[in-house]
Amino acid sequence: MLRVLAITKIFPNAVEPLSAPFNRQQFAALAQKCALTVMATLPWFPGAGLLARWSSAGRLAKVPRHERIDGIAVTHPRTLFIPRLAHGAWGPLYVASIAPAIARLRGHVDVVLGSWAYPDGFAAVVAARMLGIPCVVKLHGSDINLVAKRPGPRRLTAWALPQATRVVAVSRALADEAALLGVARDKVAIVMNGVDANLFHPRDRHAARRELGLPAGPLALYVGNLKAEKGVLDLAAAWSQVSQGTLVIVGGGPAKQPLAAAVAPYGERVRLVGPQPLASIPVWMAACDVLTLPSHAEGTPNVVLEALACGRRVVATTVGGIPELITSPALGELVPAQQPAALGAALARALASPYDPATVAALGARGGWEASAAALYAVLEEASGSIATKVAA
Repeated sequence: MLRVLAITKIFPNAVEPLSAPFNRQQFAALAQKCALTVMATLPWFPGAGLLARWSSAGRLAKVPRHERIDGIAVTHPRTLFIPRLAHGAWGPLYVASIAPAIARLRGHVDVVLGSWAYPDGFAAVVAARMLGIPCVVKLHGSDINLVAKRPGPRRLTAWALPQATRVVAVSRALADEAALLGVARDKVAIVMNGVDANLFHPRDRHAARRELGLPAGPLALYVGNLKAEKGVLDLAAAWSQVSQGTLVIVGGGPAKQPLAAAVAPYGERVRLVGPQPLASIPVWMAACDVLTLPSHAEGTPNVVLEALACGRRVVATTVGGIPELITSPALGELVPAQQPAALGAALARALASPYDPATVAALGARGGWEASAAALYAVLEEASGSIATKVAA
């Protein structure tokens, strides 16, 4: 059985159980096909635990060193991260932090999977070299569209990605970005994320609203991290263009306070409900008339895939892989990023336009996590085989 080591900083843990559900779901399905160990790293600096009130690294200090999540053996190595030091130093510090744990795995791993371009992908390439095995790096979106645009991370990412045996992108747009960083086209595979059909499927809108205590009338929904780059402040400004209806915002993050201030004038027309468990997200989606995602940059956002599977139209920005998902007016409308007036007008139109949820679900259908994991496994197996072939030759 193929033995895979995944290195990633985006994975759930005891303190943040709702983190990166897409990685957890894909890895859980992947673990059914191979012997998978997940090295889910956590940022750390001396004295971090004393600053838990102000620092995410401090809060994560309480995460145990070992966990079992969805049947997967997960370790949580601490990686040295100095908050005010340039991000360009993070990759080398990250590698140095996990090097002792990597060295102990020699002879026990067949292929390394880095899930997130930087610093994880950079570290995965170095780790694979230490172990003398192949490496696959998976690109998600913001890791290339935002992080890799910074000078230090871009330089190290541009070195690492071409060294990987294979690169996996979740959209054609990300594959194009990988090519710009020097990755040969024939080394890039596109593997779409999946959707859990047991959770995400059309449900009765009125029943969902009763369950959640939401009002009648037009309802727009945002689900995701509350970050400026996710366009949540643009959404707050855009809502002034919508004369009727309620906006529900599900999620938490660093932009929570400025967002709360921005939506305060709308009163009960905007509701901030905080982070919600994955199992409850389909109910929130069922309750809405339209889901909105006003991001400045994206890969292939799972929240859009999930909304379509729920039979809900989407108003989103024309960035990353989103245009690959919203391929018909029946599925929703796309607007330029960082243009609140255009976003607000599109939301007003969407909320005033009735549609058939079953048609949206049928047109927007994508594969499940089993299919996504099978495609990723095929890339990992091919990468492992290509190295074996070279050695034999």
